Amino acid sequence: MALDALLLEQCWTNGQNQPILRFYGWKRPSLSLGKHQQEIPDLWLSLARTGQLDLLRRPSGGGAVLHAGGLTYALVWPEAPRRKREAYLQVNRWITAGFAQLGVSLHPGDSPAEAGGINCFAHSTTADLVDKHGTKRIGSAQFWQHGHLLQHGEIPLIPPAGLWQAVFGADPPQWLPAVPDVSAVETTLISSFGLGLSTEDWTDQPLSVEECTLMHQGAQHYRLDPSEL
Repeated sequence: MALDALLLEQCWTNGQNQPILRFYGWKRPSLSLGKHQQEIPDLWLSLARTGQLDLLRRPSGGGAVLHAGGLTYALVWPEAPRRKREAYLQVNRWITAGFAQLGVSLHPGDSPAEAGGINCFAHSTTADLVDKHGTKRIGSAQFWQHGHLLQHGEIPLIPPAGLWQAVFGADPPQWLPAVPDVSAVETTLISSFGLGLSTEDWTDQPLSVEECTLMHQGAQHYRLDPSEL
């Protein structure tokens, strides 16, 4: 999260007009809260205090997301449509096209937006994507700075059922008939985003020493200490 925020800041401070796309997983189960999410159940604090998960605050909005056994995407988009809804729709089109290559049909949800919702995957707005059974597959959220967009999204693939049940009191979404391969998902989405953004040849850019330092320094702003909550 700290790196995503740093890349967004660098984008507008340096006048960069090229998009940045990242995919990553999580070393430890982590529960990220939306930027404006205020309600933190005692159960979540207890799970964090006993080391079953880490708590953090996203720069983007939305409800709580459990990052475990899934794939997270982050798009820094300098020239995104200024209408938030249109930006969501554009990104959804690219994700939908990518999953179609894997034989998975997705479409936007139709639930009304719910400010401060507890569980991101408990409802599906037009910013999200669901499958033909109505199961939410991708939840996305935005953070804007100086007209530049950072959009986060989570794709639960093999979420731990026990932990998901402990956090949300519900079963995690199940893929039927089979879970898509994480490498195939990443590859097809890189291609689909590239076509949509007219960036067909993505360049892998390693972090500089300075960027690594800034990322680690910025991480403290997103970690939540359960003993202080």
